[in-house]
Amino acid sequence: MKDVGLPEVKRLKSLDALRGFDMIWILGADKIAIELAKITHWPFLEWWAGQMHHIEWHGFNLYDMIFPLFLFLAGISFCFSLAKFNQSPKNKSSLYIKIIKRGLLLWLLGLIFANTGIRFDFSNMEFHTVLGRIGLSWMFAAIIFMNTKLYTRIGIFSGLLVLYWLLLLIFPIGHLGSADPFSVEGNLVNYIDTMISDSKHTYAIFNLGYMTSVSTALLGMLTGQFIQSEYLKEKPLKKVLYMIIAAFGLMIIGQIWNLVFPINKMLNTSSFVCWVGGLSLLLFAIFYLVIDIWNYTKWTTFFVVIGMNSITIYLAGRLIGFELTAKCLFGGFISLLPELWSPVLQAAAYLATGWLFMYWLYKRKIFLKI
Repeated sequence: MKDVGLPEVKRLKSLDALRGFDMIWILGADKIAIELAKITHWPFLEWWAGQMHHIEWHGFNLYDMIFPLFLFLAGISFCFSLAKFNQSPKNKSSLYIKIIKRGLLLWLLGLIFANTGIRFDFSNMEFHTVLGRIGLSWMFAAIIFMNTKLYTRIGIFSGLLVLYWLLLLIFPIGHLGSADPFSVEGNLVNYIDTMISDSKHTYAIFNLGYMTSVSTALLGMLTGQFIQSEYLKEKPLKKVLYMIIAAFGLMIIGQIWNLVFPINKMLNTSSFVCWVGGLSLLLFAIFYLVIDIWNYTKWTTFFVVIGMNSITIYLAGRLIGFELTAKCLFGGFISLLPELWSPVLQAAAYLATGWLFMYWLYKRKIFLKI
């Protein structure tokens, strides 16, 4: 693939749909699956319900994909934003300001979200948050992307993964009780955190694991660049095939690396980044094929409504809360049905309430843009 400019500016519906699919699991779809499994005991539902929580340390569940998939999609989206910006009269320095503002604003929103509002008790505040990690990782990746060429970007993506692995491998913290450099007690990441935090709260703004989060964002940007490039422009099916091949390649690398550097969401290990990066790329390739190439779009509205306001739905569950509204709207109907199904119906009511709120915003073209 040649490192060409970004000639077309076209919004990908697949991007919004996949982002909505990613976010729906934190809007209540996970609880629906769990409660359904308890009632039906169907093998597939029981397996799926077992996937609806984070792995405590080594290993992988599908629920672990929510954060890296979102960051991957944010990387793809940046390429389209960059193309639009390049067609405007604004200069490059103003784009840097936009990128830095967005990264810091996401960090600030994450701070408010994690601490349940604006707080000034700094000694008990949580500074290391999911939104903060997304914002800062995306910000650094965007700056790298803007100042490098294709092969340099690939080199940085790979180099960060290898460097992170070597740092943890070479510097095991044995005096914390374990000689295993990838254990809870013996890894360098947690050791650095404990140097600047107490046992409950993290004061670090930039965790060492952000190195590999930057790689995830870069992978999304490389994917966006590939989609927008002139390479195979007239052969979109071949483009999708190449993405699928790359996805399986990353997944294989992740599993091989897992033998010496365990897949671990908490540490955001390099093997984890490759594994979920491959899965993210595979999902995107499928959505891109079905929606943007084959033009099967009618089914996407449900997800697009959420995907076009993803930050809003992430924040709304904590800052607004849908429980009371769901009870007011659906509580009477739920009480008429067998009590056995109440947990499933309550979870579905919560999801429906959140979706209706997002649909109201969507119809009025109200979007939280950061």
